[in-house]
Amino acid sequence: MMSLPPLLEDSLDILKTPYLVVDPKKAAKNYKRLVQAFSGDVVVYYAVKANSHVEILKHLKREGSSFDVASIGEIMKLIKLGVRPDKMSFGNTIKRIEDIDTAYTMGIDLFAVDSEMEIDKIARVAPRSRVFVRIHTSGLESDWPLSGKFGTDVDHAVELVDWARFRGLKPIGVSFHVGSQNYNPKNWEIAIKDASKVFIKAAKEHHIILDFLNTGGGWPVRHTKPIPSVEEIASVIVESTRKYIGSGVLIATEPGRYMVGDAGILVSSVVLRSRRLGKDWIYIDAGVFHGLMETIENFRYEVVVYGKEEFPKKIFTLAGPTCDSVDVIYDEIELPENTTIGDKALFINSGAYTVEYGTNFNGIPSPPVYTIEQIKKINEMMETA
Repeated sequence: MMSLPPLLEDSLDILKTPYLVVDPKKAAKNYKRLVQAFSGDVVVYYAVKANSHVEILKHLKREGSSFDVASIGEIMKLIKLGVRPDKMSFGNTIKRIEDIDTAYTMGIDLFAVDSEMEIDKIARVAPRSRVFVRIHTSGLESDWPLSGKFGTDVDHAVELVDWARFRGLKPIGVSFHVGSQNYNPKNWEIAIKDASKVFIKAAKEHHIILDFLNTGGGWPVRHTKPIPSVEEIASVIVESTRKYIGSGVLIATEPGRYMVGDAGILVSSVVLRSRRLGKDWIYIDAGVFHGLMETIENFRYEVVVYGKEEFPKKIFTLAGPTCDSVDVIYDEIELPENTTIGDKALFINSGAYTVEYGTNFNGIPSPPVYTIEQIKKINEMMETA
């Protein structure tokens, strides 16, 4: 039988599913391990979009983390928690001009760009701000490539660096993202080699010296495949930066999934088992619209039917509870052959990009989030009731 923390195990009989349990202290430990992997010589911008629960943000703030923000909503949440504006990077390359204005008024002056128009917007309402240019990567060997919507090619990036200076901004460096849940450290080296071309050409052709390298996210969490260690990836980043760019460059990173993925477990219940069109189906009370949106791209979580781990397995189709045919989690997944109504299906290491994607589709609310401390208090109340 799967070993769960006692508090979480107790919650299975107390809390109404679906829900996400998170351990903010685990996120803090992940932050410290990442910084240590770089021997402290790194700026970590936690990608708030991965999980914006206030307790996670509080714990990371205490550890000294900086934050990658994508909207005014995320900025306001951090401001209310006392996070300084100089600890934030507005990393979304698609920003409303009024949001740039608001962020700048609050004191944020670090922005990502990948187009002339974005530079023009920033120059208009956030003069003299620092900008870094995002370049395109292939997204190879990642579960969630980000290569289509963001980033530009190296030659265009060099032009954008020059354009940013012409518009009165301070171009400081380059960023990239190798794709979320990337399994091969070599892909960071490939991206850094491409980024180095921007550094070299900006200096040679425009006499602009860049000194900031944002290596983005992509740090993987263990699900169903082996993953490289944090130390392996950090070593590749440091060595590749020295090899292709040289010294005097500030290395930054934007972990999201790595920081909180293994700090959470999504708990759901089986609500129906049926057979149709020659296939066996299991339906649970969480689905694509309620925490498991990433599975539409076949993102594979480790799924455990609690208490039945040792039973023989068979192939099922796993689906969510809504009346939308898109709400199919996996067309094929191995689950215990005796899985049935009332069983608890646990999505392991699901602290990132689950409830943040949740909707109220069909009038079904997004899963609530409980911290380990909250579950402890609930257990205490139940014992004294």
